[in-house]
Amino acid sequence: MSGSNVHKSIIYEFDEWMIKETEFDIKTNFRDETIFTTGNGYIGMRGNFEEGYRGPADTTFKATYINGFYEEYDIEYPEGGYGFPRKGQAMLNVADAKIIIPFIDGERFDLLTGRIHAYERKLDMKRGILVRRITWESPSGKIVEAEIKRLVHFSRPHLAAVSFSLKPVNFDGFFEFVSRIDGRVSNLDESSDFRVGSGLKGRALFSIGKGVDGTGAWLEQRTERSGFFLSCAVEHNLVPGGDAVITGHQAEEELEIRFRVKARRGIACTLFKYISYFTSRDAGREDLVLLARSEVSKAKEDGFALLEAEQEAFLEAFWKDADVVIEGDPAAQQGIRFSMFSLLQSAGRDGKTNIAAKGLTGEGYGGHYFWDSDIYMLPFFIYTRPEIAKALLMHRYRLLDAARERAGELGHRGALYPWRTIDGSECSAFFPAGTAQYHINADIVYAIKRYVEATGDEEFLYGYGAEIAFETARFWVDLGSYIPAKGGKFCINCVTGPDEYTALVDNNAYTNHMAKMNLEFAAKVAERMKRERPEDYRKLLLKIDLQDEEVDEWRRAAENMYLPYSEELGIIPQDDSFLYKKRVTVDRIPEKDFPLLLHWHYLNIYRHQICKQPDVLLLMFLLREKFTLEEIRRNYDYYEPVTTHDSSLSPPVFAALAAELGYYEEAYRYFIWSCRMDLDDYNGNTKDGIHAAAMGGAWLAAVYGFGGLKVFPDGLHFFPALPEKWRCLSFTLKYRGRKLRVRLEREKAFYTLEEGEPLKIHHFGAELSLKPGITVEREMCRAGI
Repeated sequence: MSGSNVHKSIIYEFDEWMIKETEFDIKTNFRDETIFTTGNGYIGMRGNFEEGYRGPADTTFKATYINGFYEEYDIEYPEGGYGFPRKGQAMLNVADAKIIIPFIDGERFDLLTGRIHAYERKLDMKRGILVRRITWESPSGKIVEAEIKRLVHFSRPHLAAVSFSLKPVNFDGFFEFVSRIDGRVSNLDESSDFRVGSGLKGRALFSIGKGVDGTGAWLEQRTERSGFFLSCAVEHNLVPGGDAVITGHQAEEELEIRFRVKARRGIACTLFKYISYFTSRDAGREDLVLLARSEVSKAKEDGFALLEAEQEAFLEAFWKDADVVIEGDPAAQQGIRFSMFSLLQSAGRDGKTNIAAKGLTGEGYGGHYFWDSDIYMLPFFIYTRPEIAKALLMHRYRLLDAARERAGELGHRGALYPWRTIDGSECSAFFPAGTAQYHINADIVYAIKRYVEATGDEEFLYGYGAEIAFETARFWVDLGSYIPAKGGKFCINCVTGPDEYTALVDNNAYTNHMAKMNLEFAAKVAERMKRERPEDYRKLLLKIDLQDEEVDEWRRAAENMYLPYSEELGIIPQDDSFLYKKRVTVDRIPEKDFPLLLHWHYLNIYRHQICKQPDVLLLMFLLREKFTLEEIRRNYDYYEPVTTHDSSLSPPVFAALAAELGYYEEAYRYFIWSCRMDLDDYNGNTKDGIHAAAMGGAWLAAVYGFGGLKVFPDGLHFFPALPEKWRCLSFTLKYRGRKLRVRLEREKAFYTLEEGEPLKIHHFGAELSLKPGITVEREMCRAGI
């Protein structure tokens, strides 16, 4: 296997439903804060301690994020150029409201002082709650048992809650809980890794209103440039609290409520804290404070126990639809569940937001959305929670006007989606690896195509998807040219594919094949829409000023698309120049040089046959029906030795294809790399946030690779093969209004249609007719991995 960091020791002990640690370690605290993040797709709270952390500054980053809530900043260039993006966007670290600092007879509860007798932290993926249990002795010898719970509510997206309980073990005295909202927050602005950091300098949020009222408090803030407003409100309940003394305090950027109560040996005292955030992206500014205060008041009335029950009920339903069960391999089971749970915590569900590359867990990539949300992450939701997939695609539709503007700015017709963005503007300051990745247009259309195929949602297609497909098709026709030296074929020159280690090349194979798909799909949708929904089609033509001749031109460009191919090698060259460069296999590169983008000048990378990730193999995976197994084998064998896997998007593609090719050991190792990338910190940068695309890729590798799923034009096909240590793999798929459960054992495959009308599928090419509630059993047809 090529690439670095393919062998890693286990960090968190194996547990099917838990991520847990049993000791506190300053050296791993930064990384642990990412792993123990709690989120719901709107709010993300890093796993910082409620009572604070006073260790070294480079071992922590305290943060809470709101999906899609950002500030703008100027992008500075030593040498600028026409069309370079001028303004960036960075997801903001917002007011920290999870703070609860306990004092035990005046001594601060602090894990860096006193003595820890017992420690446990667990992220419970079945219940959606983070729990810490600590037995701590103060410097003066007072021992307390602490239990701290935190949840970010899936069903109430604007709500989070904390339960902080202390029980005196060997004393009577006084507890004081100091609860705060701290508005003095900022983003990371410096890092030795240019992929980290927001581009913001100093603070970006400023308080414009605040108040403390009994057991509640609220803070209103604004951004300097993006014009957004945010409200944060908290409410509390102390149990038992009959004799509590409650005092409120206000500072310029900080609100504080203190609860002083008698502490009696053996009796727990618990402070419940309810937290809400609203922004002006949710409602009008004049309503934000009222909305946040109403949310926490309702939560206080309902109580923490009800919130826990609602959270567990939400996840029970989610796991019934989404769970992947792996028997016989606890490492893989924990890894795939953590991947799916993290995707759920990261995914915007409001139609206005998407999934950032780091989810809502850290500062990497500025909280931007990339093309990998459509290609790597969306399939998980398409086949498990299609309503979330639709919301993510609606976010892309929201950005269509901005994509039109960007295309026009670069002198093209149609629409060009930004390679990285939050709210529509291109935020990549390095155009060879950013703006030039035009393939994002086709990636979004591919996601629309797959969503519609899986759901039959023609209302979405005709109401929204068609417009995206048409405008991106327009762009491709305007971008490419018919080149006589290429036999008059339609060529797309000066582009960058997903593999950023070959930039600004002609006829990138991934881009050309996907553009062809985009053009064909747009033409077919236009034909169907004209026939089936003529009035809607006419309205869309008028809206975007589309002429019938343009649709004919889409077909012509698709039919004449130049598709690179080497007869001599029997492979698809990554681009026109790739085979004319010096070939460097990864095993010849010193380990210290990885990742290359941090240790080699770009020119030294560009002049070699070397890949950050496998353009050609990804293409073959996505358009699987167009390639034979032997074609995939030749290309896999050619590209695997020159792929560094410096991108987290790389291992899952290799895992899925290696499983199909019978490269069994490689398939499993690439899969484990994908599903445990953050749990085992493969890339050494989990502290900066999760690798959300690898997590989506892990699901693809499990279901498409080992589960053998192939989605062909005539429906679902299965060619499963299990790793040797797996006794069973089972998963569910939602497809065309049905719910299909697949259970794969060593010798047998079982297919059960749990919901919906009868369905025809294929098992190793043989057609199976499934009826509701009936399990169909078949022999596994090839050796396991």
